[in-house]
Amino acid sequence: MRRYDFVVLGSGPAGQYAALEAASHGASVVIVEREPRVGGACLHRGTIPSKSLRETAFQLSRLKRGAFTEPVVLDESTEVSSLITRLTEVIDGNSESIRRQLEAAGVEHLHGRGRFIGPHHIEVAHVGGGVTHLEADHVVIAVGSHPRQPPTVPIDHENLLDSDSVLSMLYLPRSLTVLGAGVIASEWASIFANLGVEVTIVDRGPRPMPFLDPELTAELVRAFEADGGRYLPDEEVVEVAWDGVSEVETRLASGTVVRSRKLLCAYGRAANTRGLGLELTDAVVNERGHIEADEHGRTAAPHIYAVGDVVGPPALAATSQHQGRQAARHALGLPPSLPYEHVPIGIFTIPEMASIGLTEAEARARHGSALVGRAKLCETARGHIAGIAGGFLKLVAEPSGAQLVGAQMVGEGATELVGMAQLALVNHMPIDGWLDNVFSFPTMSEAFRLAALEIVAQREHLGIAAQ
Repeated sequence: MRRYDFVVLGSGPAGQYAALEAASHGASVVIVEREPRVGGACLHRGTIPSKSLRETAFQLSRLKRGAFTEPVVLDESTEVSSLITRLTEVIDGNSESIRRQLEAAGVEHLHGRGRFIGPHHIEVAHVGGGVTHLEADHVVIAVGSHPRQPPTVPIDHENLLDSDSVLSMLYLPRSLTVLGAGVIASEWASIFANLGVEVTIVDRGPRPMPFLDPELTAELVRAFEADGGRYLPDEEVVEVAWDGVSEVETRLASGTVVRSRKLLCAYGRAANTRGLGLELTDAVVNERGHIEADEHGRTAAPHIYAVGDVVGPPALAATSQHQGRQAARHALGLPPSLPYEHVPIGIFTIPEMASIGLTEAEARARHGSALVGRAKLCETARGHIAGIAGGFLKLVAEPSGAQLVGAQMVGEGATELVGMAQLALVNHMPIDGWLDNVFSFPTMSEAFRLAALEIVAQREHLGIAAQ
C-alpha cells in the first residue's frame, strides 16, 4: 500500500492543476491516468485536435479575405488528415510539456485505471497486468467525460459521428448536419463551414450557448450563415438514419427533413463515472450522471473532490483548471485564489467568442443598472488592415461608469483580448484606465479604448462625475 496526501484520478486540465497546486504546497501527489500519456481527452481527442483543424479553417478564411490571393477550393476529395498534418507533433509536444511540469513539481504518475475500493483507498489496474493499491488523505476525481449518445441517434462512427470520432472521417464531406448548439457543436459547425462544407445546425433551444451574452451568439449565427451555414432553432429530432447509400436523413418534429453526407451528434458529454467504485464512498451521482459537488469541488464525502467534466457544464478547459486548483487549495485549508467570475470563458468558434465577469443582464440584475460601451473591431486600424467585417468588444461598467464589472467580445483574437479584461478586473482598474494608457498600434486592443470612450461619453451625458 502506497500512501499519498493526494491521489488525482485523471490528467486533463482539471487533474493537472489540482496536482500542481497541491504539490506546490508540499503535498505528496500521484496522478492516475488510464491513457498511455498524460493530458486527458482534452489533449488527445478534444480541445487540441479540434483547435488544430480550426487553425487551418481560420487561415483559409483569412485567405478568402485577401485581395491578391487565389481562392483555395476544398471538396470531397480533400483528405481531412491533410488539413491537420501537424496534429501528432502538436499532441506529442503538449503531452511532453505537461509531463515535464508534473515531474518538475514532484508529482508521480501511474498508468492504469483507478477505482475506489474504500473511501480512502484506490486500486489501480495496470494495462500490462498487476495492480497497485493507494491510500490518500484526499482524492480528486478528474476523469473527464465521453460523448452523450441519445437513443434516437444510432452513432456508427462512420456516417453518424460523435465529437470523439468526427476526425476519423477520411474525406471532407460535402454536407454535414450538427445536432446541438453547445460549445462543442458550435465550434465544429463553424470550423467545417469555413472549410466549405454545407453545415446545418439543428438546435433544441432558441439560440446557441444560452450562458453567453445574446449579442455574442447573435453575431456568431450571423457569421455562420454568412459562411453558408443554416441554423434551425427550436427544433426537436424525431429520427436519424443513414439511407444505406450516401446520405443521412434527419427528421424533425416540425416536418422538416435535413439531408447530409455526414452527421455529428453533439448533445453534450456524460461523466466517466462508471466503474469508479463511487458506491463505496458517500459521493453522489445525480440524475444527469454528474458527480454532485459544492463551489469548492467537495462532494458529500468531505475528503473527495470532483472537478472538470465530471461535475457538468461549463466543462471548458479554463474553468476545469480553475476548479482543480481551487479544490486542492480548499483541501489544504487555503483561501480561494480567484473569484469564479474572474475566470475567462473562451469559445473557439469562427469567429471566436470570449467573456469574463458579469454580462450586461447580470450587471443590471446585481446593480440595478449598468453603463455599456461597444467598439466594432472593423473600426480599429488593425481591423481595416485585416479586412475584418464583423465582431465587436463590449465593456460593462457599474451604474456610475467608473468601474469595469465585465467584458464580452466576438471576433478575431477575442480569446486573446479577454486576458487584458481579466487583468483589469482582477486589479480593479477603472474605466478611465483604458484612456490613460497607450496600447501598441495598430492592434485589436485599440477596441478597449474605443469602448471605454463610449462609456465616458454616456457618463458625461448623464452628468456623472468621474471617480
